[in-house]
This record gives sequence, C-alpha cells and structure tokens, in this order.
Amino acid sequence: MFSLARENIKIAFGSIKSQLLRTILTVLIIAIGIMALVGILSGVSALENTISGSFSSMGANTFNFQRYEFTARRQSGRERQKINPVINYRNVKDFEDNYDFPFTKVAVSFMGTFAAEVKYENQKTDPEVAVLGTNENFIENSGLEVENGRALNVFDIENSNAVTVIGSDLQKALFPEENPVDKTISVRGSKFKVIGVLKEKGSTFGNNQDLRMIIPIQKARSIFTNPNIDYTLSVKVDKKDMLEGAQEDAILTFRNIRSLNPVEDNNFGIERSDDLLNRAAENTKVLYIAAWIISIITIFGSTIALMNIMLVSVTERTREIGVRKALGAKAKTIAFQFFMETIIIGQLGGIIGIILGILIGWGVSKGFDLDFSTPWVAMIWATSIAFIVAVISGLYPATKAAKLDPIESLRYE
Repeated sequence: MFSLARENIKIAFGSIKSQLLRTILTVLIIAIGIMALVGILSGVSALENTISGSFSSMGANTFNFQRYEFTARRQSGRERQKINPVINYRNVKDFEDNYDFPFTKVAVSFMGTFAAEVKYENQKTDPEVAVLGTNENFIENSGLEVENGRALNVFDIENSNAVTVIGSDLQKALFPEENPVDKTISVRGSKFKVIGVLKEKGSTFGNNQDLRMIIPIQKARSIFTNPNIDYTLSVKVDKKDMLEGAQEDAILTFRNIRSLNPVEDNNFGIERSDDLLNRAAENTKVLYIAAWIISIITIFGSTIALMNIMLVSVTERTREIGVRKALGAKAKTIAFQFFMETIIIGQLGGIIGIILGILIGWGVSKGFDLDFSTPWVAMIWATSIAFIVAVISGLYPATKAAKLDPIESLRYE
C-alpha cells in the first residue's frame, strides 16, 4: 500500500515537472492569494503591537486631561469646530491644589520643545532633542522606568533644582563610554546635572521616545516662556476599582476650575489609557476584516485557477489514464494520483506565499517603524487555507479522471 502511494506521488511529481511553466504560473496564483493574507495580517499585527506598546507606556490605571479629545468628532460643513482654551499653568496648579481623591498621584507636564540642541563639554547633539518640564509624578504616571540613577523628586520640583533625567538615546549621543550621572549638560544656555537615565522605550511612528530630557517644571517655565503653553494633566489611581470614582471626581474638579455651568459641555478632553487601547483595537479589527475580504477574493481566484489546470491535465492525459486502467490500475489509484498533484501544487503555493507575505510584513514594519513579530497565526491559517484550496480544487478533477472509461480513453486523440 505504501509502495503504491509512493509510486503515485513520484508520478505526480513527474507530471508536475513535465508541465513546468503551467505549474509555476498556478503556484504563483496561489502564492499571491496566500501572500496577501499573510502580508496584510502581519502588517496589521505589527501596527497593533506598536499601538498597544505606545498606549501601554501611558501607565496602568491612568487618565489624562488635555486640550482636545484623542479623536475629533466628525462635523458637517455648516458646523463650526469648537475651539477649546489651552490648559494653562493656573488650571493645572488649581487642580493640584484642589484634587485630593485618595490613592491618586497627579502629574503635570508640558513640552518645552521638540528640537533642542544639548551640549556636553565639546560634544553636542543635533537640534532634535525633546525637552519636557514635569513634576515629580510624571515618570511614574507615564509608565517610564529609571535604569540608572534616580527620578525627579518633590524637593527637585519645589526648589526648582537644575537637574535632569535623560533618555537612553541622549546618553548614547553624549556619553557613549561613560556614566552620565552627575555630569553637567546644557540646553539653551542653562546647565543641568544628570541625575538619572530612563530605560529604553524605542520609537513610535517615527517619534523617538528615548531622545529627550525631563527637567523640573518651574525650571522649564523659566527657559520656555511661550505665553500659550498647553499643559497636560495625568492622574494615576493606585487601586483599579477606584478608577471610575477618581475620574468622575477629577472631571467635576476641572469643570469647576474652568467655571463651567452644569449645562455646558466640557471644554477639554479626557482620555483613559485603556480606552485608547480599546479604540485602537476596534480600528485594527476593521483592518483585519478588510485583509480577510481581500485575501478570500484572491484565494477564490486561486481555487478556480488550480481546478482549471487539473481539468486540463485530465483532458490531456486521457489516453495515459486509459493505458493505466487497461493495465489494471484501480479508479481510486488514478484519483489519488491526480489528487496528490493538486495537493503538491497547493502546498508549494502556500509555502511561497507565506515566505513572500512575511517579507512584505517585515518590510512594511521597517518602513513605518512598527513593532514586527512573526505572524504564527497568519501562517497557520495560510497553511490550512492552501490545503483546503488544494482539496476543493482537486476533488472534481480527480473524480473525473477516476470515472473515465478505459476503452474510450484509449481511443482518445
């Protein structure tokens, strides 16, 4: 039995080699369908990984006050876009003074600049370093970790000390071979002693999170004097079951600070870290659905193409089938041979499609600076689909070949 199966597989490979060009074209058609599936799914997965990593860096059980909501509401052409006032320093100070919900920490921060030039002795960076002014809770609330040294503390903030915590890329740029802690760097003519280095976070959509320095907020306000600075408030709740209550109390406090009456809408945005993550997950679901629709259409075309080539093969080899039946070959043996040809072609297309799909997903991830991971689920689906395509495509041609009358087949020209 096994020798007969082995012989049929050998014959199947021989038939494939004898019609090499047609086989290659069919394999490529199948590969394109599988490539679309694996490539799109791996690209979407990389996007999802990046978004999840970016939002998780906000820290667990946190919510932020900002000028606008994360996503702007769609408005018709007749509606005027509502312009919210910036969250100014007086707002954040009033919030710090009045918000006292238990087990919470309030972080205040603002972006001084995205393009600072930082100097150390005779070395300097390109003008691409982000400088943030923050209070002592910013690093913890943002989910950041200090790898070397220490973070800003309450005494640094209250005394407006000239100290800074720097990102890992800034350390590599200025201190490639020495410990930066206790070294003095300067930005915009002001000197700061490095007290800590942040653990590497990587970049998100081209935004390098490691090329930055964090300084006490009052010190930053003395350097960056723009009158319309937009501050960000971040509240971390130590106990997850108190998150809803903490958020409601924070909104009420901030509405009072903004002097809003009960019928007025919020003139600020508030976002929770888990809400952002859920919203991102909903958006990636749409991309997954689109990927499956595109792939199914392509794979459906692959099924038709593979069935067509096998039907043509049955027709061309009608006389061969007649000879084999005349020599005693059973119908199931004939069917198995043609079925094996279809399976082999389908799996070759699947393997090539998976390789091409992974390469495309990897290329897209590198091009858009996404967090690529091997798409095992997509690969399993692709292998299964390639097999199903082969089974569906080979079933009818194999059955047709098995049912051919040997006498009529021998007379076929």
